[in-house]
Amino acid sequence: MKRRLPYFVLLIVAILAYGLLLPRLGFYWDDLPILWIRYQLGAEALTRYFSTNRPVWGLLYQLTTSVIPDKPIYWQIFALFWRWLGAVIVLAIVEKLWKGKPRLVLSVALLFLVYPGFTQQWSAFLYSHFFIVLFFFLLSYLLMLRAVEKPNHYWKLTALGLFFSALNLWMMEYFYVLELMRVGVILAALRYETLSLRERVIKTFKLWLPYLIVFILAVLSRLFIFNNQVYGIGLGASLKSAPLETVIALARNIRFTLKLVLRDAWMQVTQLPNIASVESILNSYYFVVAAAILVLIAGFLFISQNRSNDSSCSDTKRLKLLLLEVLSPDSLWMIGLGIFALLLSGWPFWLVGFVPSLAWPASRFTLPFMFGVSLIFAGIINLIPWERIRIVLLVSLVALAAGKQFLAANEYAQDWQTQKELFWQLTWRAPNIAPDTAIVMNEGALKFYADNSLSPVVNWIYAPEKRSEDIDYVLLYPTTRLRSPALPKLEPDLSIFTEYLAGQFHGNTSQILAVYFMPPGCLRVLDPEVDLANRSIPEQSLMRFASRLTNYELISSESTAQMPKPYEPEPEHGWCYYFEKADLARQFEKWDEVAALGNKAFAQGLQPADPAERFPFIEGYAHLGSWDRAVELSKRSFAESERMGKPLCELWERIEAETAAGGPERSEALLAIKRMFACNS
Repeated sequence: MKRRLPYFVLLIVAILAYGLLLPRLGFYWDDLPILWIRYQLGAEALTRYFSTNRPVWGLLYQLTTSVIPDKPIYWQIFALFWRWLGAVIVLAIVEKLWKGKPRLVLSVALLFLVYPGFTQQWSAFLYSHFFIVLFFFLLSYLLMLRAVEKPNHYWKLTALGLFFSALNLWMMEYFYVLELMRVGVILAALRYETLSLRERVIKTFKLWLPYLIVFILAVLSRLFIFNNQVYGIGLGASLKSAPLETVIALARNIRFTLKLVLRDAWMQVTQLPNIASVESILNSYYFVVAAAILVLIAGFLFISQNRSNDSSCSDTKRLKLLLLEVLSPDSLWMIGLGIFALLLSGWPFWLVGFVPSLAWPASRFTLPFMFGVSLIFAGIINLIPWERIRIVLLVSLVALAAGKQFLAANEYAQDWQTQKELFWQLTWRAPNIAPDTAIVMNEGALKFYADNSLSPVVNWIYAPEKRSEDIDYVLLYPTTRLRSPALPKLEPDLSIFTEYLAGQFHGNTSQILAVYFMPPGCLRVLDPEVDLANRSIPEQSLMRFASRLTNYELISSESTAQMPKPYEPEPEHGWCYYFEKADLARQFEKWDEVAALGNKAFAQGLQPADPAERFPFIEGYAHLGSWDRAVELSKRSFAESERMGKPLCELWERIEAETAAGGPERSEALLAIKRMFACNS
């Protein structure tokens, strides 16, 4: 039981840090394109997707997706399992290198497990495959160490180690150069053997040679056989044109990265969240921290029970043993190996000019550094001569990091809910969208999605049976895509072209729906006559200018949209449902339906978060002759935001043009609106 305790401690901490919100988590960022390709376009499309982008890694996706369905909960559990298993392998490796040091060994594994520099665990579909490759890499180290211990099984274990090392090298480049850390691991494993320098060098080289050959073959294959990886190994043209400047920039990048992964990543755990209430404290951050601390302290006390119960050991003897433990070279070896690992970890990114960051999505570049950082921190903590301080410091770091990861999980859970609301509201407003339509939408509503993450979902919804290489829909952020082939200008009749690895989109700026989505407000298909004047839409979003391109003819009322399984079930019908349906009815001038939806929503006490969401109802009531109701809603919108004055004038100008003249109520309403909002001034 005692031998298995570290595994249980790691599992409980993994669940506390990453698993408490699993039912509320979904798919994020690059999860969505690959999911759409595999589960809608099929296995052949997935092969094409990876054909120029890590094809061996693509075989792993073929295997996992043939077993696991497209439901978020399964992939979240799958990713959590591999995150935990990676920590278990780290524990096993460090246990081989530092025998008889259970607390030190567990320290490294815990720090590795909750490393706060990487906070994208919940893109589970994508990163489960990252952690599988990391597991292969670490497993090759463990097999190598076991081969050293068991000479009778040396070649069997070495063959397995070489196989998993090759999988790492040919699948992806994140842990590619870190493979060279192997020589440091071998030296650490042999450090207590009585060997001359020459004998030590020869034995180290013999143990390393099979893996070095595999590494060299992998390098040669990238250089001469398969040289179209995402990251190339080479400094490129900049080194030839400006060698000194390139070397200086590289040195600065290395220095910045090391500071980032060693200091800045851990400083994040001291940043408390914005707390709205005492209840939110108890239900989130401190709950996780307290639970993690209790579990870890229990684990450490259990592991050290034999030592603490040794009453026959005098205080003087205990002090001597403590000093011998602190002054032993174990900590220095661990720190040295960690530094060696760090100096190798970043080359896949440094060589191509990528700068790791703690922000999304660049925090993924911290993944190769986790092992080295964990060794360094555990080694430094082990240098502290007071045992209780060591335990308190380690437990506090791990517990705070676990709490930080939980907070990140909560942000992911909220973003998944927001993204689901986006697409449900889109289908309510646009039950059918003509093929070759580009949806132009503002940035800022979603934190963990790019526009090319969302385009596949639009295709998944509106073209569920499509299997060809041409795709029917694309979603674009104008702040990202403007002045590119995807969106040359916000002007009509210009060609649009976007290429995915699984297909191409050919469109035209005259076939655009401009959509604004900023929760808690509802999704709005922008009105080309009204929203150009709506200054509540931030100018820097470019969406007021994009509103001129909205082509309502691209939306039909025939419902053909099919919501993918990950987005089910349909949410409850609140204000946004009635607004979207009313805006759709307004488009087709079904004024009775608009008014009926308004009456139903207002009778339930529902109210908009954005005053512009009353506009369809204002227009509907006006067309039915309920002028007092239309004026009342206009006044309410203006009272909530004076920025509504100009768009209300535009709306009422259209109402005046489209309603029949005559009747004092109409004249009084129009006059009141013009005076109230100074429409003709």
